[in-house]
Amino acid sequence: MTDPERLPGRPQHPEDPGPDRPVNPDAPAHGAPASGTPASDAPTGPAPDGPASGGTASGGPASGGPSSGDPAPGASAHGAPDVPGAPVPAEAPLPAGPGAMRASDTEREAVAERLRDALAEGRLDMAEFDERLDAAYRAKTHGELVPLVRDLPAPAGGPAAPAHAPSGGWAARIGRPATSRSGVAVFGGFGRGGRWSVGRAFTAVAVMGGGDIDLRDADFEDREIVIRCFALMGGVSVVVPPDLDVEVSGIGLMGGFDDRATGPGTPGSPRVRITGLALMGGVEVKRKPRKGEKSRNSLEK
Repeated sequence: MTDPERLPGRPQHPEDPGPDRPVNPDAPAHGAPASGTPASDAPTGPAPDGPASGGTASGGPASGGPSSGDPAPGASAHGAPDVPGAPVPAEAPLPAGPGAMRASDTEREAVAERLRDALAEGRLDMAEFDERLDAAYRAKTHGELVPLVRDLPAPAGGPAAPAHAPSGGWAARIGRPATSRSGVAVFGGFGRGGRWSVGRAFTAVAVMGGGDIDLRDADFEDREIVIRCFALMGGVSVVVPPDLDVEVSGIGLMGGFDDRATGPGTPGSPRVRITGLALMGGVEVKRKPRKGEKSRNSLEK
């Protein structure tokens, strides 16, 4: 028996329907796209979302590229290279003014010397001198030193004399003309200090008042000096440096006359004898370092 599938005139492709087979209208034509899109409109590749990478569309910049107003990659807004980690140049500091310059010990001593000269010449009273001298030793800059001597005459020239007597320097301080030979305080006070020259014989009188005599920076009219102190219901204070030869031999009557400062000085030191009477009052003699030496010692600590 002959197979009807093998009869002549019938299609041999399994997907090709014969005349007796129904045709599926949804089946795609052989070689045509399944989606129903005409073959001539079918894309040849994946549809891009925008212009091709690195290219331009209609003359515009490519996606992700810099615009015409933006700086070039790697440059800052000012045109300088923007290198990661590169140091930013700092502005140069302004130079400090002369008044801000730190003061040295020598400059402080020079100002203190001018203040002592002003006291000896009567340009400053004792209260002004003490206030300015203390400020001079506490000054840290030139700006703090200048106002202390602004209203005083400039030094004649040459290096300022040291404020203290170095070893072997007593000879330069002995034989100077006396600038004061006495001090009297009646219901008040007097003071002698700084750079002054004590007379060969100096008399101090305090009646219901007080007097201060400071020999630490003083010059001496002679190698032998006598200071006579009389205190009546008042007091006299005498301050001497550690290296001065001192002898105290006063009398206290219903009062006190302190002699604890008695002692020898360094070689070449002048000899100062302190004597007198304290009646219902007191005379105090004490040794203290010079202010310049005290300031330096405190800085070293």
